Order: sequence, then structure tokens, then C-alpha cells
Amino acid sequence: MERKSWRKFLIIGASLAVVGASFFLGIGVGYINRPAVEKVVSVLNQETAKPQEVDFSLFWDVWRRVESNYVDKAKISREKLVEGAIAGMVRAVGDPYTVFFPPQESKEFREEIKGSFDGIGAEIGIRNSIITVIAPLKDSPAERAGLRAGDKILKIDETVTADLTVEQAVRLIRGERGTKVKLTVFRGSDNNGEPKEIIITRDAIVIPNIRTSVKPGSVFVLQLSHFSESSPDDFQKAVAEFQNSGTSRLILDLRNNPGGYLAAAVDIASWFLPAGEVVVVEKHSDDSEETYRSRGYAALEKTPAVVLINQGSASAAEILAGALRDQRGVKLIGEKTFGKGSVQNLEELPGGSSLKVTIAKWLTPSGKSINENGLEPDISVNATTTPEGSDPVLEKALELLR
Repeated sequence: MERKSWRKFLIIGASLAVVGASFFLGIGVGYINRPAVEKVVSVLNQETAKPQEVDFSLFWDVWRRVESNYVDKAKISREKLVEGAIAGMVRAVGDPYTVFFPPQESKEFREEIKGSFDGIGAEIGIRNSIITVIAPLKDSPAERAGLRAGDKILKIDETVTADLTVEQAVRLIRGERGTKVKLTVFRGSDNNGEPKEIIITRDAIVIPNIRTSVKPGSVFVLQLSHFSESSPDDFQKAVAEFQNSGTSRLILDLRNNPGGYLAAAVDIASWFLPAGEVVVVEKHSDDSEETYRSRGYAALEKTPAVVLINQGSASAAEILAGALRDQRGVKLIGEKTFGKGSVQNLEELPGGSSLKVTIAKWLTPSGKSINENGLEPDISVNATTTPEGSDPVLEKALELLR
């Protein structure tokens, strides 16, 4: 969910109409000598709906063989076969954020994006085809249990994650507060390179938007944990706090910020950039572009500032960091960001299903693609092996500003 409101979604191709038609189709044993595709689709005259350049005969041949030969015919659900076919088709796109949801999963996903759930408080994504922790949220059960940004989740309880989508993994991890989930994670820097088990007790997740503090040397630290609907109002209050603090320099901490609403990122960037300057460019499949520009709130345009990033900085956090570097020359300090720079929309389908599909990618003002590439820091500081309680990234930022 990268935008404040869902936009108009893409139309599913005609091939989906062919597959969807099989909800209503029957296969007769007496038609054995007819072409497989005709056995399935001729009843509703759907064959003409398929794209001419695509040969569906193998699909229908497999369908026929399954229904004819599978030992437990009573267990075959045509609805499940169709849902599985659609899910496989969508997964074949190769984008982990483009996902088909059957009715029950669609209902659960809508509940999740509204925030009506308990869990461990960690954002996850897919990196190099592996379920990976983008960021544990501050003071969450995940953080308290020792989960870190960049951890590769190999198993959730006893379920191997190799073939799971992000949404399937999320559903396994989330659950009723007070219950436990066991994550088997791989962290190259720890445990001699061996997987380790982390047991986390689920709880209600309360996410504070912003934390502030004052450091010696007239430095104000503003830590933004995510980009929600309330983030712009909370940031405005933090700006007022900064102006009343007697400090003159700013550290914007976007570490372990998994992103959120694009509109919130644009609004917050507007405090740093003159009106009309580009914050981010959204590039669509037809090469058309939509440009989001600063509203020019002006209060922080001349303020000396640096931005802290790590591999848990993703999505809207990368947009904000990229815009401040490209347009204001603000230094990024820390580690390379996650590289989640794409836009998803959710389209409701007949029967309660839905399709979440990537429709665009984000480019920084200089034209750099965020997706998969991430942002390299200007000053690299590796904080993964530092003693507990120390913060060399923050120390480097303080040193630079002073």
C-alpha cells in the first residue's frame, strides 16, 4: 500500500477470462477424441476470447488429464484449480508484489491494510527470491526478540518459505496476541553463518510515528518510523518542536522505516524543498510519467541536515531520502537501502477475489530507479557488528554536522 487512495486499476487480460470461465465448465468423458481446449471451453463458447498469439491447448490438456486420471476425483475442486491457475499465472510475472488473492485471502488482506490485526511488528519483503525482514518496528515484539533488518526468513514455524509470497508469509507470522511464532532466520554476520531460531510472542502493534531528541552541539534528531496517514500532521508538530528547541541542525533518521503512503513522503519532503521541485517521478508500463512536486512549506529549506538510512529503509523512506539528496545535496549516512520502489494497486474481482498488481516504478528526481537498486549512502557506516548500545551511524552524523 504505497498511496493514500487506490487509483484506477489495470484491466486483467483476456486470457484471464478464459481461465475464469472454467468455474462453470464441465468435462464429458464421451468427448475423448475432441481437442482438449474444445472439451473445456466450447460449452460457453469461450475459445474465441483467448489471445490469438497464445496456445492454451497444453493448459486444457493438463486440466482434462487431472480430472480424468486423479485418483481422488471427489477431492477435486474446480474453483481451487482455477484459483491456483490464476495465482500461478500472476506469480509467473516474476514480481513479488503482484499477487492474486482468492476470496478469503482478499478479505484478510483488506483487514491487514486497515491495521486490524495482532502480530510481531516487522515489515517483510522479498529480496533475491527470499523472504527478508525489511525492518522490525521500534519497540515491537520482533525488535525485542532480536529480529534485524536483512534477516532472511527460511522457515515460519515448520513451514519452509521458499515458495511463499510475501502475503502468505505475513499470514503465517501474524496471529492472536499472546501466541508464539518461531522464525528460522539466516544472518550471515552471526552464528557462524548457521540459521538460528527466534521465538516471538505476538502482541498488539502500536506504531509511534515520530520520536525526537536533542543532542549536544545544537543537533535535533527526528526519527520517523513509517509513513502513515497521520505522518504529515505529526511531522508538522515535530518541526514546531525543532524550531522551539534552540537547535539549528537536523538529523532525519529513516533507519528501519519500511515506508507507507506516498502522499506522506511528498508532504514531508515539502518542508525541505522549494515549491515545485520534483520529489519523485512515477513511471508506468507505457513509459508515461507522473511527477510529484514539493508544496514548498519552506521551514527547513536552509536547515543543515543529514539523513540516516539502512537496509530497513524502504519505499516512501527511499523516496524522501532520494529527493533530499538529489535536490538539496543532503548526505545519506549508513547502509544501502532495501530497494522497494514500486507502486501497487488493488483491483476487486468477481466473487470476492482481488488482484494486487505493480503498475509503476519510482524514480528519484535525478532519474535513478529505486526498485531493486536501493540508494547507496554517501558515507557508509556498517552498524551490524557494533556493540549493543552503541550507534556509530548516529555518531558519524553528529560528527559531520558539528
